[in-house]
Amino acid sequence: MPESEQFDNGVPATRLDGVLWRKSRRSNPSGNCVELAGLPTGGIAVRNSRYPSGPALIYTDAEIAAFIQGAKDGEFDDLVTGA
Repeated sequence: MPESEQFDNGVPATRLDGVLWRKSRRSNPSGNCVELAGLPTGGIAVRNSRYPSGPALIYTDAEIAAFIQGAKDGEFDDLVTGA
């Protein structure tokens, strides 16, 4: 992927050549996971591991940092079934 190339939300994840997709060690083995990849142009792509060629959402570093901090603070705990 050329370093100058920018991507819009919903880009097919297969267009993000050369990125390293990662998921949490806490992900379950059934494949229902969210995967993230840092982009060489900056920002972070997010995709559903069940659909690796499906759409990827692109976020800035600041957006991901805010989400992660919110998750650490428990702001989304009420969205989890059984929590």
